[in-house]
Amino acid sequence: MSKILYVIDDNEKSDYKYNINEDTIIYHFSINGSSHVEVNLCSEGVSLYYYYNTINYTDNKFHILVNHEKGNTHSEVFNHGVNVHHNYLTFTVDGVVPKESFKCICNQDNQIINMKNGKSAIRPNLFIENYDVLSNHAAYIGKFKDEVLFYLMSRGISRKTAYELLLRSFLIDTDSIDLSKIDKFILEINKI
Repeated sequence: MSKILYVIDDNEKSDYKYNINEDTIIYHFSINGSSHVEVNLCSEGVSLYYYYNTINYTDNKFHILVNHEKGNTHSEVFNHGVNVHHNYLTFTVDGVVPKESFKCICNQDNQIINMKNGKSAIRPNLFIENYDVLSNHAAYIGKFKDEVLFYLMSRGISRKTAYELLLRSFLIDTDSIDLSKIDKFILEINKI
């Protein structure tokens, strides 16, 4: 059984530090804020699933640092952002595996959707000092594909509703989220 944490941010700037000693899932939702997150995997064999989802209206940065302090640790970091206006959104994602941490898995998946002509950057960094590690990163910056919008609209769904469905599935991408804990975030999706 994993420990589940919900973080709802609507501050300009937030800092978080987690020392993980048991399997943990963190759902982090941010509305127009910059965050710095440090996660330390402190016990051998623990897993971290970190889901960061943000709606961005002004220039903001998100930085997450995951330190694999012990061996046989596993991190999966998923960052999804929607850049609403002509502004900057930057993700910096650092995974660190020191020489003494064997058999670690350190993965990152980062995506930013620009609704207009926003400026976005994704900086996936893997600092790996051990050869016995499985590590991957992915980055996508762009818009929703025209053919997906066309398909939804060809089924009688309005453009506004099609965007709302795509935004909701992009920003709330798992069925295991307790939606009652993120009411404010869902309302913000509907405003876009």
